[in-house]
Amino acid sequence: MLVRLTMICAGATAATRKGSFPSDEPLEPRSLTLAGAMRGTLRRADRVWTAPALRACQTAEALSLEASVDPILADQNYGRWAGKSLDDVQAQRPDELAACLTDPNAAPHGGESLAAVAQRAAGLMDRLIAERGHTIAVTHASVIRTAIVHVLGAPLSASWKIDIEPLSITDFRSDGRRWMLRACGVTAPKPAKLLST
Repeated sequence: MLVRLTMICAGATAATRKGSFPSDEPLEPRSLTLAGAMRGTLRRADRVWTAPALRACQTAEALSLEASVDPILADQNYGRWAGKSLDDVQAQRPDELAACLTDPNAAPHGGESLAAVAQRAAGLMDRLIAERGHTIAVTHASVIRTAIVHVLGAPLSASWKIDIEPLSITDFRSDGRRWMLRACGVTAPKPAKLLST
């Protein structure tokens, strides 16, 4: 039995480009254009899901994917830090930020710990391993990174060393018994017109 999961990272927003913790903001215009340029590069899927955040739903729409919203694909909840820049949090709460970047169980911002995101990602992988066919999931870097370390059996702290670009594609395959990472961080070719801007 062949099972395939293609995770697409939602496009960038103005806030994420500035190094801010995400809140529920729309995609930047450039991300909409880049996602539109990716149309037709994705293989047919049996199921298409998207995270509930506006930027994920807009990414799916720009890719011409008819997606159902699945809360398990939601980005990490950053609580009080949502919308704030990393620099501001570093200046105002350096100990709390350090805890979040070193302890996967920490959530001093009042939101969700990385361990909780990893638990959701593992639940998704466990659920899908029995689903024959291809699933496309438009989600967020935190979910993709924790899915990768789950499949690799790596410590959760390794997820902080994985860079997932906006609109990149990560592909997993399964024989129904175990998952394998097939490709990670694949980006679609950017149109020449966009490269010059």
